[in-house]
Amino acid sequence: MGAPTRLKSTVILLFCVAGIYGSYLTQGVVQEALSTKQFGADGARFAYLSSLNAVQCWVCFLWAALLLVCFDKREPGVEYPPITAYWRPAVTNCVGPACGLHALKYISYPAQVLAKSSKLIPVMLMGSVLHGKRYSMLEYVCCLAISAGVGLFGMKSSSKVTGKLASPNAPLGYTLCLINLVLDGYTNAAQDEIHKRHKHGSALQMMCWMNFWCGLYYLPILFVFSNVGAELATFCLQHPEAAYDVLLFCLCGAVGQLFIFATIKRFGSLLNTLVTTTRKFFNILLSVMWNANPLLPQQWAAVLLVFTGLLVSSWTKSRRHAAPPKKAQ
Repeated sequence: MGAPTRLKSTVILLFCVAGIYGSYLTQGVVQEALSTKQFGADGARFAYLSSLNAVQCWVCFLWAALLLVCFDKREPGVEYPPITAYWRPAVTNCVGPACGLHALKYISYPAQVLAKSSKLIPVMLMGSVLHGKRYSMLEYVCCLAISAGVGLFGMKSSSKVTGKLASPNAPLGYTLCLINLVLDGYTNAAQDEIHKRHKHGSALQMMCWMNFWCGLYYLPILFVFSNVGAELATFCLQHPEAAYDVLLFCLCGAVGQLFIFATIKRFGSLLNTLVTTTRKFFNILLSVMWNANPLLPQQWAAVLLVFTGLLVSSWTKSRRHAAPPKKAQ
């Protein structure tokens, strides 16, 4: 690879990283504001955190569909994945993130980010139990470090942080995060299977139709089996500041997804994992600085323990994938 090509790749990578960081750091600030702020003269709480993902799905679908109409050029005779290929992973993609957002009623935003960062644990457990996969000793050590870090963080929280929560309840909050992680593990596995079966499917197509199915599933939940959708719309009309935060949350998610899919397509999933992992650390740091949510020394140690485990795990995976295949004897 020549110097101009390397420079071009570096510039594109930095642009993608800036897009991911900018989108999701902003979304994190907005998400925490919605979970802690009181709106209007009556001090009303935003009680629709688990419904944010539904609104975001439709914004992301419309955004991806517009890009597909403008830029997607289908080649004749090439088999593309059907729309129906995405309905199954969309089910878990609905429930999982909704649980993660709902957890913000019970635990602080930094605690939620840290708990969701421990995705490696259910992935390894499911890989070992269901598929008989074997992992290196270093990977098991990383898994233990992440588990210990999450546990250490949850043992004690600053009263200033918990005082902002709607209904502080650490066990329930962490349980919802665990459900989120397990369902995300299935979603990722199902998406990988779609890529294997339909090699000509693009990341933009997956973004479009995953969000379409998710949004479709949410409609009866919000408007048929409950009145949450109408209540959310009424709340936003009565509190324009909340409506602005919801819109900004959705736009950040739409732009962020696009940068993530672009990074995966050009640089691979390993580099994307490293970028999103480090981004979560800065989410916690920004939460501490922006919202004056102090962490105790014990919790800072927990944060460093978790992210050290994640980074070492990412490094070992990158070495394994970079190693040349062994020649047959």
